[in-house]
Amino acid sequence: MDVHRQSCAPLPELGLSFCPFPLRDKRQHLRYEKRMTDIITSTESLAAACSRFATFDFVTVDTEFMRETTYWPKLCIIQIASADEAVIIDAEAPGLDLAPFFALMADETVMKVFHAARQDIEIVWHLGGILPHPIFDTQVAAMVCGYGESISYDQLVGRITGHPIDKSSRFTDWSRRPLTEHQVEYALADVTHLRDVYLALKGKLESQGRSDWVAEEMDVLTSVDTYQVEPENAWKRLKMRIKKPLQLAVLMEIAAWRESEAQARDVPRGRIIKDDAIYEIAEQLPTTAEALGRLRTIPKGFERSRTAEDILAAVKRAAAIPKDQLPRVPKTRPMSDGNGAAVDLLKVLLKMTSEEHGVAARVIATVDELEAIAADDDAGVAPLAGWRRDLFGENALKLKRGEIALRLDGRRVSIVRDRDPAAPL
Repeated sequence: MDVHRQSCAPLPELGLSFCPFPLRDKRQHLRYEKRMTDIITSTESLAAACSRFATFDFVTVDTEFMRETTYWPKLCIIQIASADEAVIIDAEAPGLDLAPFFALMADETVMKVFHAARQDIEIVWHLGGILPHPIFDTQVAAMVCGYGESISYDQLVGRITGHPIDKSSRFTDWSRRPLTEHQVEYALADVTHLRDVYLALKGKLESQGRSDWVAEEMDVLTSVDTYQVEPENAWKRLKMRIKKPLQLAVLMEIAAWRESEAQARDVPRGRIIKDDAIYEIAEQLPTTAEALGRLRTIPKGFERSRTAEDILAAVKRAAAIPKDQLPRVPKTRPMSDGNGAAVDLLKVLLKMTSEEHGVAARVIATVDELEAIAADDDAGVAPLAGWRRDLFGENALKLKRGEIALRLDGRRVSIVRDRDPAAPL
């Protein structure tokens, strides 16, 4: 019998599912022969595994979840690896209490290593009410180390270890049980190779003196503000197509109502009402069911629903706001007074800085931040603080003031320093 064709068999008396095939990450020195892979299904087994993991300096972590039909991510499995072992936690196992996992995530003596950590951390925050700390995001570290913009996990593993990653299970249904051999191998590869990636990036950051740069970015990922979704701020997710204060007030009311409804019903925002419908309602300001039903973005018959009543109530609440208390429409990007040319010049400086120092441009500054710098020397943006100011911000301000210039030497852009700002070009 070919055991490699078997799925993971449940062993409920041990709180485990047993995988009869030896799992490995394609390297001979990391075969898991001594311990067949445990799929943890009981709180007791989870507590024992987390106690073992807590003895290591770092563990690698990943999650698999579903979100297509829900507002909140539905956690399916958790993968964790140390230098000695790798396990899968079946988050859907009946009676499983994830408290030992959350305690490990909060253990200050253990570094938690993720790749593209934000969604994984969001799940931990939503389910456990804690933020993993300390953490290390290999995607951020890779951008600081010169591996390009938002490099994918499989690309990063390939470039650092030389081992290809099979990503064919990326869009598999992780909620189905039992997990297949292929799913298990895919899931474990997301944490086993991550160990080598972490050690390589950590060493490179230390040799380049950039460890503090990544630590600063981790402060953002471990801030409560990053994950708290307040309905009253939901309008900020929408593209600003609004021109008038009353229209903005309506948009804010409906966006807040939709966010609250989506959270309470645990469905995607678009299942409540589409973005385009919010824009049209804010522009047309319907106050009756008949007027709402005539809008192009409103489905036939929608105007007779309870949802329609809530929307019309939101429009009326906004309309009742005194004129002098209506919200101000945010200004569009500051491109007047020649700022457009200044932004273009700052983009050249940014690209030059990125190439010269081997840091992804996106980590240094965004286009919005460049526009803010072009408009205001004291703009409160990231490129004018911390390591970014040393690397780029100071030169950006000097370029604005004419204290330095950019020169094209053949195919290479360089900085001309010690220049008199009053001197003609």
